[in-house]
Amino acid sequence: MLENMRTFVRVVEMGNLSAAGRSLRMSPAVVSHRIQQLEQHLGVRLLNRTTRQLQPTEHGHIFYRDSLEVLDAVERAQTNLASASGVPSGSLRVTAPLGFGRRVLGPMIPKFREAFPMVDVRLRLSDHLIDLLHEAVDVAIRMAVLRDSTFVVRKIADCPRVLCATPSYLETAGEPEQPEDLQAHNCLLLRFPGSQQYQWTLTTPDGPAKISVTGSFDADYGDVLTDWLLAGHGIAMKPVWEIAEHLKSGALKIVLPAFPPEPAVLAVLYPHRNLLPAKARAFADFVVTETRATLSEALAYDPR
Repeated sequence: MLENMRTFVRVVEMGNLSAAGRSLRMSPAVVSHRIQQLEQHLGVRLLNRTTRQLQPTEHGHIFYRDSLEVLDAVERAQTNLASASGVPSGSLRVTAPLGFGRRVLGPMIPKFREAFPMVDVRLRLSDHLIDLLHEAVDVAIRMAVLRDSTFVVRKIADCPRVLCATPSYLETAGEPEQPEDLQAHNCLLLRFPGSQQYQWTLTTPDGPAKISVTGSFDADYGDVLTDWLLAGHGIAMKPVWEIAEHLKSGALKIVLPAFPPEPAVLAVLYPHRNLLPAKARAFADFVVTETRATLSEALAYDPR
């Protein structure tokens, strides 16, 4: 019953079966079956189905409101029990950037599971900025210039960034001397709906300067940009820790070293709650400690 209620709540919040299924990691058919089971059990129709989306019926609105209260009470009870017993448990939804997740976070998960065998980790990797509340994410890893947020932010490390390119590209296209020169270059951009990478913010003697940049291709996956970068197709903005080995080897060269991009922060984010679930607290503590240890050399590398 509780799982069917959770499914119903996600369907109402997402507006359709497919989106709810993706967030719950189940097929639309399973989502639909659970809703049907719930309606049969209650003896009322909860959703009006149209060709484009689902809308709660009058009974559905009432049941949705009451379901939120029930599920919140269950979560509080589990949190209190876990806190009292000192044993984190339950399903934990985590999101992280693709490159970081594949190279750093992914290998950590089995180690975390060994330490906390009663926590099931549901990891979603994306370079898109996911709406944490809408997607019901418990913990997020972000590498960004963090603005004011309603979320709790635990910094893992500062992440200096650089503009870089291969020596061969710079020999062919010429090396920029001033930030404005970037407008004549092929800039490799991380782009997706909502992305802000149509401008690069650089540090100048007069303060931050936003430079409009363009390129012949872009991608929504940072590692693809690195592949294009190493192949000599243009200039990209990358965190130093991601490309430290290529800077050390000379495969990449820093562009405009006197005008570095504003630094990013690698951090753990989670919704602000009076009672943070023990599973989320345990995971955040683990990720902060393990990431600092894993990336210590790369984070400490100074390319100047």
